[in-house]
Amino acid sequence: MASLIEWKVPPGVQPRTGDYAYDLERVLSAVVGLHSIIPPDAFTAETLGVERAGNGVLIGDGLVLTVGYLITEAEIIWLHLSDGTVVQGHPLGFDGETGFGLVQLLGRTSLPVLEFGSSNAAVIGERVVVGGAGGRTRSLAGRIAAKQEFAGYWEYLLEEAIFTFPAHPNWGGTALISSQGDLIGIGSLQIERMREGQGGKGATENLNMTIPIDLLKPILGDLTTFGRVNKPVRPWLGVYCTEVEDRVVTVGIAPKGPAARAEIRTGDMIVAVAGENVSTLASFYRRVWAIGEAGVEVPMTLHRDGVTFDVRVNSSDRAKFLKGPRMH
Repeated sequence: MASLIEWKVPPGVQPRTGDYAYDLERVLSAVVGLHSIIPPDAFTAETLGVERAGNGVLIGDGLVLTVGYLITEAEIIWLHLSDGTVVQGHPLGFDGETGFGLVQLLGRTSLPVLEFGSSNAAVIGERVVVGGAGGRTRSLAGRIAAKQEFAGYWEYLLEEAIFTFPAHPNWGGTALISSQGDLIGIGSLQIERMREGQGGKGATENLNMTIPIDLLKPILGDLTTFGRVNKPVRPWLGVYCTEVEDRVVTVGIAPKGPAARAEIRTGDMIVAVAGENVSTLASFYRRVWAIGEAGVEVPMTLHRDGVTFDVRVNSSDRAKFLKGPRMH
C-alpha cells in the first residue's frame, strides 16, 4: 500500500480556527488523501503518470468527489481518511466535460461529509479555505481572485471557472470551502498570471483553478448510475493546442487518435473549422462541438510550412481510448 507524499502548507497561509464561523476542523475532516495506480499501458499513463496522488472530498453515500485526472484508468485507488484509516476505493465515474471524478468508498466510515454550497453565489474577494488531506496544516486560507472562462489545451472548456489565491501546493482534488463552510468547488490546476499592481515588468503569481460545484449537481445521478453523463458525447480530436498571437497552434497529438490518423502534426496552425475562422481555444472547441456528436467528420483548415490546406478529421469518443474501471 503506497503512502502519500509528506508536505505542508506554509504556516503563514494556513487557516486559523477562530477566523471562521463554522467548525473548521470538522469540515476539513471530510477531505481525504487519494493515491491511484494506473496500468503502464493505459492511454493516459505517459502524460499523467502511472502513480497519481491528490485529494478528494466525502460527499455522502460512500462517495468521494475528486478531479478526474487522478482516477482516469486507475486499477487501484487508496483513500487516506482523516481518522488515520486507509481504505480502498473504486473509480465509479468520470465526466470529461466538467473534469469531475467520482470514487466509491469500499468500506464504511463515520466521518462527516461536506455539504454542497452554491458556486454561482460565490463572489470575487470572498474568503475561502482550500482544504487538503491532513487537516488545517495542509489547507490554505485564501480568497476568490476571479470567476471567468477557462480553456485547457486538452479540448476542455469551462464557461466560468473559479480562481483562488494564493495557490495550494498540492491542488489536485482539494475542497474549495466557502465562507459558510460548504463545498463550492474541486481543485484542478495551478496557473500563472501577471501580478497586479507591481511596478516591475514580468512579475507573476500562481493561482488555483477550481471546477465549480454547481456543474456537478445535474450530472451526479448519471455519474453514480452509469459512470458517465447519459447524453450525446462531444466529438474528440486528440489534439493539444495553445494560443499564440491570436492563433491556435498544435503543441501535441494524442497517439493513434483522430488527429494523428488525419496526419495533423505538432506545430500546425488551425485556421478554421468548417469554414469558420478560429483564433482562440474557446472558439476552436465551440466550433468543433457545434458540428455534431462524437464520430462526426470535422473539416479543418490548417497552415503548415507556408502552405494552407484542408483536412477532414473523423472524430471519436475519448472514452473509447481509455481503460474502464474493474471491480476488486
